[in-house]
Amino acid sequence: MARPQVTDRMPFLEHLGELRHRIMWALVAILVGLGITLPFVERLMKLIRRPFEQAAPGQKLVFLTPTEAFWVYMKVAIIGGLVLAMPVILYQIWAFIAPGLYTHEKRYALPFVAVGSLFFVIGGAFAQLVVIPYAMRFLVSFPGTDLSPMISISSYVDFVLKFTLAFGVVFELPVIITLASRMGIVTPQMLSRNRKYAVLVNFVIAAALTPTPDIFNQFLMAGPLILLYELGIIAARIFGRRPKPAPAPAEQPS
Repeated sequence: MARPQVTDRMPFLEHLGELRHRIMWALVAILVGLGITLPFVERLMKLIRRPFEQAAPGQKLVFLTPTEAFWVYMKVAIIGGLVLAMPVILYQIWAFIAPGLYTHEKRYALPFVAVGSLFFVIGGAFAQLVVIPYAMRFLVSFPGTDLSPMISISSYVDFVLKFTLAFGVVFELPVIITLASRMGIVTPQMLSRNRKYAVLVNFVIAAALTPTPDIFNQFLMAGPLILLYELGIIAARIFGRRPKPAPAPAEQPS
């Protein structure tokens, strides 16, 4: 049975216009999220400061310029707005690539948005609750008693937000693999054959993203990455594009 044809192709300039349209809607969603998170920024800051306060009891973060603390609070509010806007952002990504999909494949928009948002939140929570607290205990205690930490709020918040967002994006791996499989870019068989290379790449990514050089913290990152890769293979087998069956050979006249 022949696959349905995609009829809503767009020329290149229309693709650029569509991309601008989707980016604008994503920015509007972030601004709305910023308005929602701004009244709660102090609570967010308490959550962000907690790993440092647990690692260095009695110590406080400092700000080195009059405007540093203000802009840090605004940055946290913007990132909070970005997290709240993630479902809208993922939908805009889906809407942009939808013209390249078959009609029956577009029904996966809602699962893509829901699962993608969920995995992003899980990745950020994993960083906040597991990786960053352990990393702060290691980094603060590493110099011993000879040095006392005096960390600026800007550098600390940048450190936390960097790894929170990085883990959130990395945890999208199963969604990305499934989407790539639906588009015919990868297949579960190809992913399985290249599993050993994926494990190596996962450890390289873990070494680059983890904030400490110790092997335990790298395993905290590489372990979930390997599990997410395997989950992506399973999802690709279930939801990936099915290969087109080979046409039956024509019967030879007797």
